[in-house]
Amino acid sequence: MSVIDQYLDEIWLERGLSENTLSAYRRDLQQLQRALDGPLLDASEAQLLTIVAERFVSGYKTRSSARWLSCVKGFYRHMVHKGRLVRDPSAHLEQPKLGRQLPGSLSEAQVRALLAAPDVATTLGLRDRAMLELLYACGLRITELVSLRASAVNLRQGVVRIVGKGDKERLVPVGQEAMRWITRFLAEGREGLLKGRDCVALFPSQRAKTMTRQTFWHAVKRYAILAGIDRPISPHTLRHAFATHLLNHGADLRAVQMMLGHADLSTTQIYTHIAQARLKELHTTHHPRG
Repeated sequence: MSVIDQYLDEIWLERGLSENTLSAYRRDLQQLQRALDGPLLDASEAQLLTIVAERFVSGYKTRSSARWLSCVKGFYRHMVHKGRLVRDPSAHLEQPKLGRQLPGSLSEAQVRALLAAPDVATTLGLRDRAMLELLYACGLRITELVSLRASAVNLRQGVVRIVGKGDKERLVPVGQEAMRWITRFLAEGREGLLKGRDCVALFPSQRAKTMTRQTFWHAVKRYAILAGIDRPISPHTLRHAFATHLLNHGADLRAVQMMLGHADLSTTQIYTHIAQARLKELHTTHHPRG
């Protein structure tokens, strides 16, 4: 077993990281190994400093470099903790300074246009409409949406049971509009996709399998173009819109934290800056002394 595989197995057991996070760590460490052109455990501080400088010259974004360096430093701290290294070669590497990055969001009108983009006269369009409605109604991550089991939706109580990062479960209420589209998809579309085949996913692919997040993300980008949204969007755009719109309408920050599945309230607090910016804009536009 390689040192990277061993490390990922150990932190998975200790911290219960998701497959996506582990894959990102693997890519970062493999990239470091290629840059070192030698064993990771033989790296010196001078070598790591050179690689960091080369990343800067190559034009890597500050946030990308900070994430990469955080992975590298975590790896070497772990190796020292396990007694496989005597000294941490990354100990004196400083993280680049990051400004507070506000998540990209959409206006409520843009969200309405995006949700209305799928052609619900088709089975796939009906499925995608239900998926978009649920994504926005619950602030889900795309991975959480595509892996959602049919058994996790309680139509009578109007809630979904989400398995998030670290296999942590949370119950999220679903609004009436999203419930209406889910109910319609279950009645008119799901069996047409399954064609007698078994699939535990609530929203199966055309092959009656669990859809990949990349597949649905490509669909979201296509619907954004159809909706006339001419700004870049990310897989988290509707999740950010969910949080921002709730706060704009007076939702409690702690409740939003629970629905998003954030372990730390500070992670959710970034959305208050978006909400405050919107309130300031409204005040400037409509207040007689704005």
